[in-house]
This record gives sequence, structure tokens and C-alpha cells, in this order.
Amino acid sequence: MTTTTAPEMILVETHGRVGLIRLNRPKAMNALCDQLMQELGAQLDAFDADPAIGAIVLTGSDKAFAAGADIKEMHPRTYPLEDFIGRHWETVPRIRKPVIAAVAGFALGGGCELAMMCDIILAAENARFGQPEINLGVIPGAGGTQRLTRAVGKAKAMDMVLTGRMMDAAEAERANLVSRLFPLDQLVPEALKIAARIATLSPVAVAVSKASVNRAFETTLAEGVRYERAVFLSLFGTPHQREGMAAFVEKRPADFGLG
Repeated sequence: MTTTTAPEMILVETHGRVGLIRLNRPKAMNALCDQLMQELGAQLDAFDADPAIGAIVLTGSDKAFAAGADIKEMHPRTYPLEDFIGRHWETVPRIRKPVIAAVAGFALGGGCELAMMCDIILAAENARFGQPEINLGVIPGAGGTQRLTRAVGKAKAMDMVLTGRMMDAAEAERANLVSRLFPLDQLVPEALKIAARIATLSPVAVAVSKASVNRAFETTLAEGVRYERAVFLSLFGTPHQREGMAAFVEKRPADFGLG
């Protein structure tokens, strides 16, 4: 017999075909400890496997998306050590369904890296992003030097990583780290609306669209275009392609049979 326990550090809701996960360590500003990341990964896997869920929103509190990794937990670790990041942090990038980060308050260190693992970052006007690990005598270790550089370019990434400064929401949007900005009280409702829109579309087309965009950061342009073309052609003859194009021709909403 398998026993399961309810998560203690996340709150989980469903809104139609959208799954919502809230990081919930308020006294620690949602610092990312092993238990929280394990619970988050398990819930992401559960939503990814659930055909009733078409998109996922990940958020924190009004004050902090996540203020970083849990320094108290990391402090006593020595090298060589077990790869706790690889064990607990790599779930988000392998989820096939779109994951939208709704960021309010601080997204620092591991919190910024967690947001960047998501497919879309939406931010409240009070959001603050940063990679301050240099102040602790280390560097970002969950993709910060890599994803931040791809998002905002070398100059800004060097500036943030080497000085530890924070980037406010307006600068983050200008720098292409953030897709859209919203007033704080509208952030999660708007994130749910965007996720709900995605969740009405063909799950197959959504999944391969996500994979194709991610491919642009993982290969050459020529190889990426070859991958895109192959996936594009593979969708012809599928039920969703036939329905989507028929609906367009017939000037009616497409019905992808999602309930």
C-alpha cells in the first residue's frame, strides 16, 4: 500500500482547464528548499499527466514569488555534494504543457531562475528580479547565467550577475525578460485568462509549439528550422489540424473536443 501526504509548502487549485500552483512559505519569503521543490515537481508532473489540464500557472505571494534558494539549508553543504539542483529543480523545463510564471514581489536567485524555467513570465508592477549569488561568494546554479543571458543579452546579464543588482518590472519588460506587466491585483486573474486561452487550443499543437520555440535556444538556426518544418508537416492529417482548418474555412470556432 502506498501512502501519500498533502503538500505543505504549495497551494493547489484548478480553474477549469488551468492548474494553479502557489508557493506557500510566507515566513521564508517562499525560499526554495528541498521539500518545496519536491512538492512543486510532484504537482507539476500530476498536472502534466492530467488530460483535463491544458496549462499551468505558477505564482507566489504579493511580496515574493520566491526570494531565492534556502540559504540556511545550503550553508552547511560542501563539495563534492549531491546535485540537489538536478534532483529537485529540473522538473519545470521538462513539463510538456505551458507553464506561466506570475511574478509579484521578489524573484531573486533561485526564484528568478525558477521563473525563467517557465514558458512565459508575467509580472506585477512591484516585481523585482535579480541574481545576487555573487554576494554569497557563489554563482547562479540553476541556469541563471545561461537563461538570463539568452533573455536579456550579455551586457545586462553581466551587469546583474556581477553586481547582484535587482531589475524592476519595467526594466524587465523592456529587456524581454517579462512578457507583460499588470497591476498587482490583476496579475493572477490575467495569468489565468491567458492560460485558459491556451488551454482551449489543440494540446498537441501547443506542446509542439512550446518544444519548437525552446529548440531555438538549443541548436543552430538551420537545425531549428528543419525541426520546425518536420513538426509542422507531421501535424497534417491529425484530427486537430483537420478541425482547426475546417473551422477557419467555415467561419466558426474550432472544437478540439476538450470539453
